[in-house]
Amino acid sequence: MQHVAIDLGGRESQVCIRSRGGEVLEERRVFTKALPGLLQGLPASRVILETSAEAFRVADAAIDSGHEVRVVPATLVRQLGVGARKLKTDLRDARALSEASCRIDLPSVHIPSAQSRLLKSQCGSRELLIAMRTMTVNSVRGWMRTQLFKIRSGCTASVPTRVREMAQTQGISLPMHVEMSLGTIEHLTGQIKLADKALCEFAKNDPVCRRLMTIPGVGPVTAVRFVAALDKVERFKTAHAVASYLGLTPGENSSSERKQMTGITKAGSSEVRRTLVQGAWTILRRFQNSPMGQWARRIAERRGRFIAVVALARKLSGIMFALWRDGAVYQEVRSAHPL
Repeated sequence: MQHVAIDLGGRESQVCIRSRGGEVLEERRVFTKALPGLLQGLPASRVILETSAEAFRVADAAIDSGHEVRVVPATLVRQLGVGARKLKTDLRDARALSEASCRIDLPSVHIPSAQSRLLKSQCGSRELLIAMRTMTVNSVRGWMRTQLFKIRSGCTASVPTRVREMAQTQGISLPMHVEMSLGTIEHLTGQIKLADKALCEFAKNDPVCRRLMTIPGVGPVTAVRFVAALDKVERFKTAHAVASYLGLTPGENSSSERKQMTGITKAGSSEVRRTLVQGAWTILRRFQNSPMGQWARRIAERRGRFIAVVALARKLSGIMFALWRDGAVYQEVRSAHPL
């Protein structure tokens, strides 16, 4: 089996092909968009890539062409010799990756499916729109404070209406830049509604998301984020493995006789972890009498609300994993049992 190492670039990539024995057979520089065609013309090989924005698309093309793919984590490539002695070029990097592949079976990150990548991108675009609207609203509020103005309370989407009402009441005309910001807020609100509608449509039509949304505190965004992050439920053996993957388990800093447990590791997707924590807050506030709510309240009495919410988010991830794995729906009585 040949070893094909590719140092990916946005425009051009460096390819190094070695034989099973480690002999360099070919080295060339090709356009990144031409890599699928190049891989299709090669015999069955092991293709080695470093994690990057282009890696998974090239990995899909390699798998479709019958190759064995390894997408090596970026944190590992330096230990394989990439950038050694402060000498880093595309040619040297591709050679180092191909040489390491000849010696050992390199570990690979999970290659997410096309649907998983699409859902992550869709959720990311929605969160970007929300962040842009928040920044614009804060800019308008900052101008209002300089003028000693104050508007009545309300939701974020109604900020333009409330600011214009305030201006009419005070008998003033808004500056052009403020009016432009208000128009931007209105436009972004419309785009956010469309993004929410698209996520709700997917969650409603997807059987896994429908089962996950039977859990109190889990809505379309949390369900879609969870499904996109795990991608394939069979990758995980237990609920504890899922919690660890999402960074919801305690870390440890022990040495010799010293044993010290730290806060949660915060590994994995911060977006999924944030939505699970939001779902836990919803349960603690709106579903206090449910088994999960009572369980979290007992923890809150001993350790405080913040620790209780993180513990509930961890429990929530385990329940969601179990429902997906077993093809079941949420049963309130069983949620009171320990995992």
